Amino acid sequence: MNSIPAQDIKRRGISAVDEALREGPVHIIKNNRPSYVVLSEAAYAELLESYSDAARERLRESLADLEAGRTNRYGDADALMQALDGDVS
Repeated sequence: MNSIPAQDIKRRGISAVDEALREGPVHIIKNNRPSYVVLSEAAYAELLESYSDAARERLRESLADLEAGRTNRYGDADALMQALDGDVS
């Protein structure tokens, strides 16, 4: 992934980001650490679509598990939390 120092943005303005975006998403480096990621609008839309597709697929899988009886019921939230923590099988 492309990266540019935040100082370049302060000095050169948005043109620094525009240039870096030609190569894809851009890490903005602040205090020697990646602090932000800048995406083009098209890349952002694609990311959102992928996220939505993955959420729909997880929902389909959950519904299939429910219909096939591959679910567990717990008496209360504490029992569920214990199961999630691995305290109860």
